Amino acid sequence: MSAYKAAVIGLGRMGSTFDDEIEQGGSIFVPYCHTPSYVASMQTDLVTGADPHDEQRAIYGERWGMASDHLYADYQEMLEREKPDVVSICTTARVRSQILIDVARSGAKAIWSEKPLSLSLAEADEMVSVCDELGVKVVINTARRYNPYFAEIRRRIDEGEFGDILQVNVHGQCGLSHNGSHAIDILRYLAKGGNVEWVFGEMESDEAAAGDNDLMGNGYLAFDNGVRGFLRGTPCGVANWDTDVIGTLGRARTSFNCAETELTHLAPGGSRNRGVPVHSSIPLPAHSEGMGIVIIRDLIQSVEEDTRPRASIHDGRQALEIAIALRESHRRGGVRVHLPLEDRSLKILSSEIRGDEEPARIRRLKT
Repeated sequence: MSAYKAAVIGLGRMGSTFDDEIEQGGSIFVPYCHTPSYVASMQTDLVTGADPHDEQRAIYGERWGMASDHLYADYQEMLEREKPDVVSICTTARVRSQILIDVARSGAKAIWSEKPLSLSLAEADEMVSVCDELGVKVVINTARRYNPYFAEIRRRIDEGEFGDILQVNVHGQCGLSHNGSHAIDILRYLAKGGNVEWVFGEMESDEAAAGDNDLMGNGYLAFDNGVRGFLRGTPCGVANWDTDVIGTLGRARTSFNCAETELTHLAPGGSRNRGVPVHSSIPLPAHSEGMGIVIIRDLIQSVEEDTRPRASIHDGRQALEIAIALRESHRRGGVRVHLPLEDRSLKILSSEIRGDEEPARIRRLKT
């Protein structure tokens, strides 16, 4: 089949130039963000982009050699004239839900959307409903699922190498909606595909928990497959962005955003013959592709085979719902909160929308 026509809405850092800032690997393997991944992929042909800010479009056109007549201030005009097959949505979350629905209704086959999926559960529900009804496949850019270290850990989990998974811990200082999307999603991914039934949550303060703004917090998650999870989203000291999967036969750990990795198994011997721990690193494949390339392949495969992508729109909704449930637990005095939540009007205003009246690139230059 010929290459899929790709478009990007939101031509800022994650849409265009984030990879230019990356100087070493770990949790990120480039090409990682949207435009460089479409340019590098043999499956896509980047044809157009849209952004309401004149400066963003000018920088984008120069960086990627795209003529101005294929760059639009109005994404609706772009969709109508260019008719892309695959569309990335890299805008602020404040407007993401309506744009995603419009893209799904435009005839596009697939969407690669930034996280968090939305600000409220009601928005997320509508997005899921529209995309499911139209058969549009959506990947949410909780990209750790496409990191080769975590993919290798999940492969070993699925093959039973660690035995029964008992516990998954994730430490990563974050707003529960913004980068918490990553933390909650990778915790779910490593919990062997289970769904969260209930949570306990502890937020950074009573005051933060009382409002709708993004906030840091910790939580205990109970999965329907027996796995238990712990999330620390408050300051983590030297354990920031660590993961730990504990099974009956083995253990897998990553530290410092995958700068260090470790597998632990038991060899015969030791005190009372309970075993001796044997440690090794988590091997990378001989050829590590950029995570954006893997995402595009997964998304297109989901279109062609009518399957859910690895990090689907359903997973994006779950990450938001878990974040809100953790906050609700604190609001209600630390009680157990069951999912799904009944009140779909609940929301978290992701920290990435602060100051979003101007592009993030410009805001960063001012700090």
